[in-house]
Amino acid sequence: MTDRTDTSLANPLRDRRAGVLLHPTSLPDFERQGGLGPAAFRFVDFLRDCGFSVWQTLPLGPTHADRSPYQCLSVHAGNTRLISREDLVTRGWLDASARASADSLQQTRAGFERNADPAAQQALVDFREQHSGWLGDYALFQAIRQVHDQQAWPDWPVPLRNRHKAALVRARKAYADTIEQICFEQFLFFSQWHALLDYAHQHGVVLFGDIPIFVAHDSADVWSHRELFSTDRQGNPDVVAGVPPDYFSETGQRWGNPLYRWDRMAAAGFDWWVQRFRTQLKLFDIIRLDHFRGFEQYWEIPAQEATAINGRWVDAPGAALFARLAEEFGQLPLVAEDLGIITPEVEAMRRQLGLPGMKILQFAFDDGPDNPYLPHNHEPLSVVYTGTHDNDTTVGWYEARDRDAKQAVLDYLGNPPDPMPWPFIRAAFASVSGLAIVPMQDILALGSEHRMNTPGTSAGNWDWQFAWEDVPAGLPGDLHQLLHRYGRTVG
Repeated sequence: MTDRTDTSLANPLRDRRAGVLLHPTSLPDFERQGGLGPAAFRFVDFLRDCGFSVWQTLPLGPTHADRSPYQCLSVHAGNTRLISREDLVTRGWLDASARASADSLQQTRAGFERNADPAAQQALVDFREQHSGWLGDYALFQAIRQVHDQQAWPDWPVPLRNRHKAALVRARKAYADTIEQICFEQFLFFSQWHALLDYAHQHGVVLFGDIPIFVAHDSADVWSHRELFSTDRQGNPDVVAGVPPDYFSETGQRWGNPLYRWDRMAAAGFDWWVQRFRTQLKLFDIIRLDHFRGFEQYWEIPAQEATAINGRWVDAPGAALFARLAEEFGQLPLVAEDLGIITPEVEAMRRQLGLPGMKILQFAFDDGPDNPYLPHNHEPLSVVYTGTHDNDTTVGWYEARDRDAKQAVLDYLGNPPDPMPWPFIRAAFASVSGLAIVPMQDILALGSEHRMNTPGTSAGNWDWQFAWEDVPAGLPGDLHQLLHRYGRTVG
């Protein structure tokens, strides 16, 4: 493992840096689902050659059928779809002819049991011990889910739904082999991720992750810790998360996630959150806190409401939670996702914690000169983005504007001669923000058809991948020159 006491890794937000936003599912690979194989290591090499020192991803958890990484089946587990079969073949645990088969991971487990050396076998034992706080419940949850045709847990037979002790004992015995397989696959994911993390560190690149504030209802976390969530006797939410109506939506956004019983979490010393952060801090050097506003106040919607209109603001114990996390981990390398309507109380909490906020250039040109997203209003304690995974690509965003709006953007940027997105990329690099992040789609100057996600829609999201042939040969050199010019190369 890389020495995490290195000052650049211990405090990666200290230096002026730049990075690229790309989820591992967007990496090109032979199975068209991204992964942690050769393409991931090649991407680290690409970042290094460009002068970037940050790779930002989305959450890495196992997803539901919609593939959204913000509605995962576990806040701890990894998405086993990302496991590299090439690596398994190289290790001698999987025959090359079987790497594309549906049961390749089952075959890998058999190969591991036959061929793994003592060090690898001990690593599996150590992994299960280190992650025992969540792994057993997650593996049992997934095994039961498989047996019941992927039904959500509130629809399971009552003894399993309500975690009757005798029913769980029977299930662990009946599904023992499936549970072992699920644990083994998590071992593979974490092993491969840590190999990638070490490689990135060796090449001067830090990894930037993402913690969604809320948890999917159909998840191992809600099933195994129902006392910490607002649910009824059948396990369904009493109240759900979202945001109220605003200029983006007349009815607000009803996300549907169950809300926390913060009183019980506080009484337990926020141990659930401590364990969640402990897992993520082993995976990432920097972490974005999604919907940071919800740690100060959250929008509570009665579950029977079809929209977010009839909700209310409820206070959250964010200050106490972050004090507990600081007590456990010290100064955390966090970035606050503070987009949308932010109150003075939320801003005060962010500043008190010393967390960078986010500045999105696509949000900068719809108001006057006081717009906080305009580059002249940026501050060092911030992360500037051309756009995020929820935005259109910069090329698509710009092309959708009318002629006068386009000219206003160009006038502000000094009427640059080169086409979008390069004026935006230069503006991000030139910003005083301590960290600048550009989505890979913008690095490749791609249009709207390459967008990653459109909020409020359920189809056509989360499946974008780039191709290496889309990367111009001279691009790394051009980017390195830009990053050096604006003081964003590290080391």
